[in-house]
Amino acid sequence: MTLLAAADAAVFLELGGLLLVLAVLAWAGTRFEVSTIPFYLLGGIVAGIIDPFAPSEELIEVGADIGIVLLLFMLGVEYSAEELRDNLRLSLPAGALDAALNFSLGLAAGLLLGWGFTAAFLLGGATYISSSGVIAKVLDDLGRIGNRETPSVLSLLVIEDLAMAAYLPVASALLVGGALVEAVRTVAIALGAATLFLVLALRYGSRASRLLRNASDEVLVLVLLGAVLLASGAAEEAQVSAGVGAFLVGIAVSGSVAERARTLITPLRDLFAATFFVFFGLSIDSGELPAVLLPALALALASGAAKHLTGSWAARRAGAGRAGAARAGTVFIAHGEFSIVIAGLGVAAGVEPALGPMVAAYVLITAIAGAVLTRVAGRVRAAVP
Repeated sequence: MTLLAAADAAVFLELGGLLLVLAVLAWAGTRFEVSTIPFYLLGGIVAGIIDPFAPSEELIEVGADIGIVLLLFMLGVEYSAEELRDNLRLSLPAGALDAALNFSLGLAAGLLLGWGFTAAFLLGGATYISSSGVIAKVLDDLGRIGNRETPSVLSLLVIEDLAMAAYLPVASALLVGGALVEAVRTVAIALGAATLFLVLALRYGSRASRLLRNASDEVLVLVLLGAVLLASGAAEEAQVSAGVGAFLVGIAVSGSVAERARTLITPLRDLFAATFFVFFGLSIDSGELPAVLLPALALALASGAAKHLTGSWAARRAGAGRAGAARAGTVFIAHGEFSIVIAGLGVAAGVEPALGPMVAAYVLITAIAGAVLTRVAGRVRAAVP
């Protein structure tokens, strides 16, 4: 009797091959001094064409979900609750402009394409919500976590995720024809849960950190991972983004515990984040992209300009210079996981056949453009204060 069943051996072979491919893609990003995200995304698309990982798809998807929450958790570790509160207050006007411009662009584009209102409403949500996962990875790859403009970008992302707590119940009601009263009730529950998560992080985070100050590395890793996954799951159950729960757990971690978390969790974050971006590429059906490429490119150009405007304005309000505003504006362009989720709701309900391919092409363009343009912005503005 062998130690591994044939199915187990196949899974191990596939995952081992995947990790080696990820290593090559990460090396390529390092070699060309750009974010690894474009390499991971394109690698996933190529892998999807070859289709070598199909038996392990569910396992890879779980790893991808863990990657997103760990990315957001590690972003939260970099900032205190007080910094989050102050930057949210500063960023509210830019957040309102972000919603008005980018949601309206998607809604108008859907209507111009001849889609029904529900499909256009979903496209508006997809163009509104930037990718927390892509942006977190880009900021880390380029060493900009500590930059002056970064808190304003994070604040806008938190505002967007909180706005999704109101948007998703309304979208669901439109898809199933639900009653307005039920949609309002769901929105109220989601917003209440988001407020509760925020209050708990602000009020009790420092106390929790003090309790963990003398814990061993093993205990600390287990507690932090458990807390992140529990908070993310609870946030999803309350119809708030899992990323918000993970981010607020990171905000709650402070002092020496935060320093140790950076050392202990970073390798796990890098592994699972790479899995997320490759899986994201795997989810894109390359055969459907050519038919929607031009309208997706036009929409990406329009929303990219709007995202740059709101991101750079938020950075300016936070005291960043021209260089910081340029970096904030370009990194904010990227869309990703949440846009795909929104499109998936419409595809499952059969509201518009072109919605899925359109959003996939749009996300691919903006994710790669955001990663590349923010690198270019850093170089072009390097001599500008």
